[in-house]
Amino acid sequence: MVKVAFQGERGAYSEEAAYKFFKDNNIQTVPCFSFREVVDLVQDSKVEFGILPIENSVAGSITQSYDLLFTSALHVYGEVTIKVSHNLISIPGADMSTIKYVISHPQALAQCENYLRRKGLKAIPEFDTAGSAKKIKEMNSPEYACIASKRAAEIYGLKIIDESIEDFAWNYTRFFILSKDEPEKADYNKTSIVFSTRHKPGALLECLQAFAKRGINLTKIESRPDKNTPWHYVFYLDFEGHISDKNVEDALVELLKIATFVKVIGSYPGEKR
Repeated sequence: MVKVAFQGERGAYSEEAAYKFFKDNNIQTVPCFSFREVVDLVQDSKVEFGILPIENSVAGSITQSYDLLFTSALHVYGEVTIKVSHNLISIPGADMSTIKYVISHPQALAQCENYLRRKGLKAIPEFDTAGSAKKIKEMNSPEYACIASKRAAEIYGLKIIDESIEDFAWNYTRFFILSKDEPEKADYNKTSIVFSTRHKPGALLECLQAFAKRGINLTKIESRPDKNTPWHYVFYLDFEGHISDKNVEDALVELLKIATFVKVIGSYPGEKR
């Protein structure tokens, strides 16, 4: 049975994404306290795969995940996107008249900010959505609720007070599956890289033109501070194609000549949007 590490408690959205990616329940999910622990378990061969959230359609990129991709030797093995549907959850017997406080991950609270304001509920940050459901179970107070998934409510025997409370209906989170192994080439592939440029005018444009003139479609670009050099940045780039494709290979060769640093994070089966 394949082991897959994820951050959070049972019922977390990351665990849900793992089940979706592997298409059945023939996996053993391994809860972790932090993103770093997920990466370390894979690097130490204690699990075969790890899963990290990489970006949310409302809240944006998860910067800690990007920083870990930069420093680790793991490969992106695949990607999976799930629709995030938040629910207000509490203990049996609680209802809107008793609830005063809502705990959850800061991103979940932010994605339901308008709802919480309308209902006059006070938000309290917690390290994880499913972990907040576990805490609600332990607290056993009708004054407290959490924001989490339906699966978390089922796991911890809690009551769903209100469904789909997110402020935006198009709330999706994209995850990377990480592995020490590289995946086989698929019919549709994406590649993720990180690179840095020379400190001169037009340096980033010059790098991106290596892809544009070969007709390579860029699907995401993200800048992050270079932790080794103040006020310098590295750029994460996702694009369509596989590193074995001639146009991608040529683009990367040109990029190597003009960039100061290039690292391929993964070339993997992609999801079409």
